[in-house]
Amino acid sequence: MNAPWQPLLDWWFGTAETARAIAADRGKLWFGKRDSQDLEARERFGDWVEQALAGGLTEWTQRPEGWLALVLLLDQLPRMIFRDAPQSFSGDLRAQALVAQGIAADFDRQLQPIQRVFIYLVLEHCEHLAVQNECVSRYIELVAQQPEDDRALFADYLNYAEKHQKVIAQFGRFPHRNAVLGRESTAEELAFLSKPGSRF
Repeated sequence: MNAPWQPLLDWWFGTAETARAIAADRGKLWFGKRDSQDLEARERFGDWVEQALAGGLTEWTQRPEGWLALVLLLDQLPRMIFRDAPQSFSGDLRAQALVAQGIAADFDRQLQPIQRVFIYLVLEHCEHLAVQNECVSRYIELVAQQPEDDRALFADYLNYAEKHQKVIAQFGRFPHRNAVLGRESTAEELAFLSKPGSRF
C-alpha cells in the first residue's frame, strides 16, 4: 500500500530516475507560473494544504518522505494556490520549524538530492540572514556531493540561493513581497525592484 503522501510526491517529482531528467520534466511545474498548474494544485491537494496550514498531518513527519511532502504542502503549494496573495506565505513559519526539526534528525540526508532542493528552498524563502547563510551552506554541500554530470544543475540552485542571501543581507527582507504583504517599500527597495531579475 502506498503511503498517503505518495500522490503528491509523484506529481511533484514525476517518474524520471535521474536528477537532471526529473528537473527537465518537472521544472516548469516547480518554477513556472501557469494558471492551469495552480488550478491543478488547488483541485488535487487544496484540502491537504488547508490541513497542513491548520497544523494537521503531523503523523507524516515520522518518515523523511512524509516530512518532505508536508513541507511541500506548507511552502510550495500555497505559493501556487494563493499566488499573489498574502496567504501564499502563510505556511512559511511552520515549514521553517519542520525543516529545522527534520534537518536535526538527518531526514534531509535520507532523501534524494533533487528532493533535498525543496527542503533547502524553505530556508531560501526565509527573511532572516542567519537562515539564508545556512541555506547557502547546505547547497554548497549538496553541490559538492553530486556526480560531475549533475553538478551544473545543483550549482544553478546554489546560485539562486546566493542571490536570495544577498537580497536579505542588503534589505533584511524581500522587497518583491512588499506589495503583496502591504509593506511600504523604501526608495532603495523601489530602485532595486526596477532592475531585471529583482523579483525572482
